[in-house]
Amino acid sequence: MNTTLETAAPSGTQHRIAAGEHTATITEVGAMVREYRVGDVDVFVPFGVDEPSPVYNAAVLVPWPNRLRDGRYTVDGETFQLPLNEPDRGTALHGLGCWYRWELVEAAADRVTLELALPAQKGWPFQLTSRVTYRVDAVDGLEVRVRTTNVAGGSAPYGVGFHPWLSTGGADLDDCVVRLDATEHVTVDDRLLPTGVEPVTGDHDLRAPRPLKGLDLDDAWVGAVRDADGLSWCLLERPDGSTAAVWMDSSMDCWQVCSADHIAGHERFGLAAEPMSCYADAFNSGDRLVHLGPGESHEVRWGATLR
Repeated sequence: MNTTLETAAPSGTQHRIAAGEHTATITEVGAMVREYRVGDVDVFVPFGVDEPSPVYNAAVLVPWPNRLRDGRYTVDGETFQLPLNEPDRGTALHGLGCWYRWELVEAAADRVTLELALPAQKGWPFQLTSRVTYRVDAVDGLEVRVRTTNVAGGSAPYGVGFHPWLSTGGADLDDCVVRLDATEHVTVDDRLLPTGVEPVTGDHDLRAPRPLKGLDLDDAWVGAVRDADGLSWCLLERPDGSTAAVWMDSSMDCWQVCSADHIAGHERFGLAAEPMSCYADAFNSGDRLVHLGPGESHEVRWGATLR
């Protein structure tokens, strides 16, 4: 008897949402935004339906964003060890939720909700359930909400972040301009782990629009500056006059911005504009770290658009 095996997409089931000219495709694996565009113009750098996400494209980074020193942390006097998925720097990078399949909860033409029940595992003895809702609006663009709940015992350390890559619209990144609403820069060592916080100066002062030519960025910022609506923005202005933009509300106050200078095969292909509730190594520093007790929840909100 002949059997036909249907090949599944590496990123799982694809959930397409749309409103007006705004369209987005959300993946089952990692609850990532595989593509977000307005008309035929990319806001985020897309990846193919036939490939796994190459660089954490718009992934939900739970239960921690960015790097964890040596993959090790301590809770209530007990030390836990996580796998090192960034071996050259000896860190555990971008949490655990990226490569799980998120279950569909609800879907409509303009929105989709997915949920991950993150299981306890070696190095992570906690049980958290994260629910993400993506919605597009014909005027305001993409909005994202994530609510995470501790569904078991113990107090779980927690942070959340997101990893959208803003598209250059086909231009060279050197010909684009960046603006970031933040007043303090996080200094790092040679492993990109934090050593302190300083007022923004020089190449790290991006409060006014700044050409990206000559800027090599993989840095975090705090001291978010907010507009009249309470939003902090990272903007990438392209040579054609359009601007790809990411915002976060007051539920988060950390940014990571990366120009991909040192990502082999993807050098300067876009600009990562990452809203985060905490920056690297928060499990060890405690800075902005959330502690979720049994039954407690934490919620954040961010979004993106094309101006």
